[in-house]
Amino acid sequence: MDQLEALKKEWQAAEHVFPKLTAKDIYPMLLKKSSSVLKWIVVISLAELAFWTILAFFIPESSKDFNSEMGLQTVFTWINVINYIIVFVFIYLFYRNYQKIQVTQTIKNLMKHILEARKTVHYFVYYNIGLAALMLIGINLYYSFNKEKLSTILNSNDTFGALPPETFINVNIVVGIAVIGGLILFYWLLYGLLLRRLKRNYKELKKIEV
Repeated sequence: MDQLEALKKEWQAAEHVFPKLTAKDIYPMLLKKSSSVLKWIVVISLAELAFWTILAFFIPESSKDFNSEMGLQTVFTWINVINYIIVFVFIYLFYRNYQKIQVTQTIKNLMKHILEARKTVHYFVYYNIGLAALMLIGINLYYSFNKEKLSTILNSNDTFGALPPETFINVNIVVGIAVIGGLILFYWLLYGLLLRRLKRNYKELKKIEV
């Protein structure tokens, strides 16, 4: 018991050595951390946009010709245009959230902006995964309803080696699911990590809110 009492006294004495941080001390740190997270969200979203844009230049001509023969080239062009507009809107919203947090003066407003930022990122992730899933379903339904046309194009195209339409559709579905799985993993690893940091900051702010 004597050892236990001695340890207690040591611990109590140590408490006086370390300065206790007040809400005024903690707030600027959480503000800086939240601002940094938002900056990284803007950077990653821009890098992601650049990645998909660069990747588009490496699409084989045979694939473009195939889409054109199937009557999908115009549809894909319009989808890309609309998608770029929506993604730019999201990036603008990310940047606006970043600016808002930088000039926030109160704990209550910072908590509000963190919630807004988290919501925007969630919507961005849902949009991208949802679009990929809808395109996968829509394209393969189109192929299924136009099997004769698909069969003719596949038979006349050396790239596909006279692949049966059913096999082509099945392979397309498997590849599409793999791509969507990769997207989910990417968003979970990167955006998920950043959102968890924002959530931690929000919880800390809630503790010091007066």
